[in-house]
Amino acid sequence: MTNTEQYSNRTSWFVMLSAATVLMVTFGTRAATGLFISPLNTASGLGIVTISFAIAIGQFVWGAVQPLFGAAADRWGPIPVVIAGAVMLAVGVILTPFVRTPLTAILALGVLSAAGSGAASFSILIGASSQRLPPERRPFAAGFINAGGSFGQFVFSRLAQTLIESFGWVTAMISLGATALLTIPLALPLRKPRVARDVPAPSAPTGPATGGLGRQLRFAMLHPGYLLLQAGFFTCGFHVAFLLVHLPGEVALCGLPGSVASWTLSLIGLFNIVGSLAAGALSSRYRNKNLLALIYLARAVILICFMLAPKVALTFYILGAALGATWLATIPTTAGLVAKFFGVRYLSTLFGVTILTHQVGAFFGAWLGGVAMKYNGNLDWMWYADIVLAVFAALINLPIKEAPSVPRAVPA
Repeated sequence: MTNTEQYSNRTSWFVMLSAATVLMVTFGTRAATGLFISPLNTASGLGIVTISFAIAIGQFVWGAVQPLFGAAADRWGPIPVVIAGAVMLAVGVILTPFVRTPLTAILALGVLSAAGSGAASFSILIGASSQRLPPERRPFAAGFINAGGSFGQFVFSRLAQTLIESFGWVTAMISLGATALLTIPLALPLRKPRVARDVPAPSAPTGPATGGLGRQLRFAMLHPGYLLLQAGFFTCGFHVAFLLVHLPGEVALCGLPGSVASWTLSLIGLFNIVGSLAAGALSSRYRNKNLLALIYLARAVILICFMLAPKVALTFYILGAALGATWLATIPTTAGLVAKFFGVRYLSTLFGVTILTHQVGAFFGAWLGGVAMKYNGNLDWMWYADIVLAVFAALINLPIKEAPSVPRAVPA
C-alpha cells in the first residue's frame, strides 16, 4: 500500500468515525426519550396524549428539518449545521423537565430537541461522509455510521435508566442535554475536503444533477422508484417511533419493571449494530430493494411471534434482539438506493426528503400510541397495525427498478 493510499484510508476512517460518534450522541439521546414519559407525565400533569402529541410533533420536525439542514450542509459544509444542532438539542432536552403546558412541551420536545437532533442525523452525516469518501467505501460507510446510532441507543438507554435510578429523572435529563454539546468537537473531522465528484457512467443520472438542487428535486419527485421507496419508509418511521416511545408503556402494562424496557431498548441498539453493518456490506452485493423487502417482512414475522408469546421479561429481550437486527438496517439500503437513483451531489437533501417521509410515519406511530393507550387501555391495535404496515412495506419495494435514473426533460 502506497503512502497516498494509507493516508486516504486513514482519512476515510476518521470521517466515518466522526459521523458515527456524532450520530451515537444525537440518536442515543432521542432513543432514551420514552423512559422519561411516565415521570414527566406525573410531574407536569399534562396527560399521556398531550405528551405523545408533543413527541409526535418532534418526530415530524426531526424529519422536516433534515432536507433543510441537508441543503445547508451541501452548500456550506456540515460543521455549522452540527454546531447549531448541538445547541438546539441541548437546550430542548434541558428545558423538558420544566415544561408545564402543552405549548412548552411542544417547544421543548417537538421543536428544539427534535430540530437539533435532526441537524446531526442520518441524511446530513451519511451525505457529508459520502461526499468525502471514494465510491467503493460509501456502502460500508453508510452501514458503519448507522451502527453508530444503534450503539448510541444501546448506551444511552442504559445510561439514562441508571441516572434516573441513581439521581432522579430531572438530573438524568439535564445530563443527557449537556452531553449533546459533545457533538461539536466530534464533528471536526468532517471538515476534510470533499473528494472529486464522481465521473458518471454512461447510464448514470447526469442531466438533473447539473441543473442545480431545485431541478434535481423536481426530477426526484417524478421518479417512480423514489416514490415507492418513500411509501415503504413511511412504515419504517411508524414502526420505530411507536416502539421507542411506547415500549416502556407496554412493559408497564405487563407488570414488569422499567429496567426491562431499558434493557430491551438497549438490546435493539446492540443487535442493530450487526444488522446495520451487515446491511451496509450486503447492499454493495445484492439488490437493495430485495434487502428492504426482506427486512420489512422479517419485522412482520417478529411482531406476530411477539403477540403470540407470553409477556414476560425474556419475551421482551428476545423481541429487542430480533428487532435489533432489522431496526435501522433500512437506512444504508435506502440511502444506497437514493444514491443509485441520483448520485451523491445532493444526497444529503434527497435522503433528507426520504427521512421526512419516514418521520411522517413516525408522527402517527408516536401520537396514535398515546391515543390507543388512553381510549383502549392497551396497545394491541397498534401492534396489529404495525404488522399490516410491515407487510405493505415489503410488497411496495419489490416493483422498484434499481438501475440508475435515465435523465429526462424536467421543468426548469
